[in-house]
Amino acid sequence: QVQLVESGGGLVQAGGSLRLSCAASGRTRNNYAMGWFRQAPGKEREFVAAISWSGATIYYVDSVKGRFTISRDNAKNTVFLQMNSLKPDDTAVYYCAAGLLAVKLRGHEVDSWGQGTQVTVSS
Repeated sequence: QVQLVESGGGLVQAGGSLRLSCAASGRTRNNYAMGWFRQAPGKEREFVAAISWSGATIYYVDSVKGRFTISRDNAKNTVFLQMNSLKPDDTAVYYCAAGLLAVKLRGHEVDSWGQGTQVTVSS
């Protein structure tokens, strides 16, 4: 079982930036994909971004394209989500996820979840 621990959430004004990190530990399989989801109050959990093991394959939900950037450091078993030009609609609990392939994460086929970190964007 893979343990995922997120950090970097917080309160920011609209137009600001935050960088989320997620460290993986435990029985990390080789070549796993990682990604980010978010869930706002009263809404379903939404896919945000995913990255393959090599970093060659990346997916984003349309609403964050051009504003968010996902990256990873395999030497540190860590994935990052750089969030720029934040909007109040980005307010949610952000969850880190790990799975077999980036395309499967995009389809919500997740093997492991983190505990979530709150991101609040004020207007």
